Amino acid sequence: MPTTLTPTRPVLKAGTSWPDAWRRCLAVAPEAFRDDRVLNYWNGEWHADGRVLPATSPVDGSPIAGPPRLDAAAAHRAVRASLDQHRAWRNVPLSERRSRITATLDALAEHRDLLSLLLVWEIGKPWRLATADVDRAIDGVRWYVDHVEEMVEGRVPLAGPVSNIASWNYPMSVLVHAMLVQALAGNAVIAKTPTDGGVSCLTLACALAAREGIPVTLVSGSGGELSEALVRAPEIGCVSFVGGRDTGAAVATAVADLGKRHVLEQEGLNAWGIWNFSDWGKLTATIPKLFDYGKQRCTAYPRFVVQREAFDTFLNAYLPAVRPLRVGHPLAVERPEDPFPELDFGPLINAAKAKELTDLVSEAISRGAVPLHRGELSESLLLPGQDTSAYVAPVTLLGPPASSPLHHAEPFGPVDTIVLVDTEAELLAAMNASNGALVATLSTDDEATFNRLAPQIRAFKIGEGKPRSRGDREELFGGFGASWSGAFVGGELLVRAVTQGPAGERLPGNFPAYQLMP
Repeated sequence: MPTTLTPTRPVLKAGTSWPDAWRRCLAVAPEAFRDDRVLNYWNGEWHADGRVLPATSPVDGSPIAGPPRLDAAAAHRAVRASLDQHRAWRNVPLSERRSRITATLDALAEHRDLLSLLLVWEIGKPWRLATADVDRAIDGVRWYVDHVEEMVEGRVPLAGPVSNIASWNYPMSVLVHAMLVQALAGNAVIAKTPTDGGVSCLTLACALAAREGIPVTLVSGSGGELSEALVRAPEIGCVSFVGGRDTGAAVATAVADLGKRHVLEQEGLNAWGIWNFSDWGKLTATIPKLFDYGKQRCTAYPRFVVQREAFDTFLNAYLPAVRPLRVGHPLAVERPEDPFPELDFGPLINAAKAKELTDLVSEAISRGAVPLHRGELSESLLLPGQDTSAYVAPVTLLGPPASSPLHHAEPFGPVDTIVLVDTEAELLAAMNASNGALVATLSTDDEATFNRLAPQIRAFKIGEGKPRSRGDREELFGGFGASWSGAFVGGELLVRAVTQGPAGERLPGNFPAYQLMP
């Protein structure tokens, strides 16, 4: 009788377990990691203070290091100490600052794989995206090292340190990148670790920076409890925030009341419009890329606004692209020595977010949304018996009801919604549903149509048949409406946002009193 072959179940790639990563952290930066916890870093020293919260990996629900949360009093002490560091650092010559930042970048590059592995376990990024996050941080800051001299000409550092409060999804390419550029420009920098993940990766990165004399402060804690110190304290020269609109609105109110320099990047419903379009092959090739990291990023496209008469053709292009998406454990391989798996995305940030998103989908369907696609997880991409509570397969809904949050807010997960329109006015209204966005795209065959409609779309960056992103190096970034408050960033604007120019200078940005485009 012929032999029946039993499919091989995946195993964990050799050398990539959480204990493996933790042992490497203890070896590389013993000053910052102790036994089973990370330390806070302030006043130039590592402190075993704060109450350590338990944490689990979104990858499989197993325990990992949690944030050591400080109370308000300790945070105020850290901020006051950072001001002392700032007053010394701002007088350090630019040549020396460049040298120290360069040494930091070299150290980050040396430990690139460990930083990436920490991102896999802490926030669930597939290896391809985790390494890209680290590489973008390093390469981006190197560009600033090469160009900062002309950017700071005629400018001086701020009066106090820059306070960074960022979301968990890009610890390196957003948060660490911003911190190092801020320091390069002459400022001491403070960062609060994101509550939902990334504390170990950030701790290792800050340990490498601190060794080179960069004036960093890294603390953990509740945003509500620490906001008085990290946002409202008079010592703070600028607040840089990346996160949701609810928290961002509270921060915006505080900084506006105080007249404090600020950069507040908030979410928006980024939309992709389809109008008089025929290059469906190009769209099919693009769709899988839009699901990178499960659309857990501020420049994801969760909304398609489609001309009704083209809807059938759109589906013929869209569904074949979304059905084969690979969702699984970022470290599961057939044999221990195999390369990292090629995935479109892994888990969401935690089981609570996965449940919230699943409930929103069910609620939208119960109120009239039509499910066009509901993917399934494949056991061949998961470890046997692993916890999958943070995993959500792709979902596509037609016509989310106006009463559903999916109609007007960013889901921050692998859920696409489609709205059908009959006129250009309806197209614009649907694409502008969230009162401002960071990016948008319009696909149309007619250049004149794009040129006429694009200025009416309330997004900072608008792609012509292709996605837009934050960008790197000289590319500028900002937002319109409720998606952004304060100074725009990217390129020279990031340095201008954290330095003082001539008296009366109006920075490009979206402020309560004015909006000024670069």
